[in-house]
Amino acid sequence: MVQITIRNAVLDDATALAGLSHTLGYRASILEVRARLLPIKDSNDNCVLVACAADGTVVGLVHVFLALRIESDTFAEVGGLVVAEDQRGQGIASGLMSAAENWAMARGVNRMRVRSRTTRTAAHAFYQDLGYTMTKEQKVFEKTLKHGDVES
Repeated sequence: MVQITIRNAVLDDATALAGLSHTLGYRASILEVRARLLPIKDSNDNCVLVACAADGTVVGLVHVFLALRIESDTFAEVGGLVVAEDQRGQGIASGLMSAAENWAMARGVNRMRVRSRTTRTAAHAFYQDLGYTMTKEQKVFEKTLKHGDVES
């Protein structure tokens, strides 16, 4: 593993976080990322950790949050994990996942979940190498809500 420092994300990381998100195909502007990070960074139920190279450059991120469900005990879920393409294969993602797991355990959680697109087979192997097992396959349905169409 290369020498990295893992710390909590700050608003000044928005540029780097937007760039990292783009590598996964999520197009978000710096302003959008900054606006999204603001409530997350101040939440006790969310955590965004960044991996920084020796010069302070952000080279990776993990977002982990507590998932509350009626039908099951609270668990932690990875909302996103990404490492800069030129930094992959050096143990950075493993370090970020370990830090995310420690964050979850510090909150009394004993189960982590991660979702991964079916086409990301390298990511699947990575998670399995970390001890994660596939528990189900599912389809995700989404609907864009139109504000103003709801009667009160």
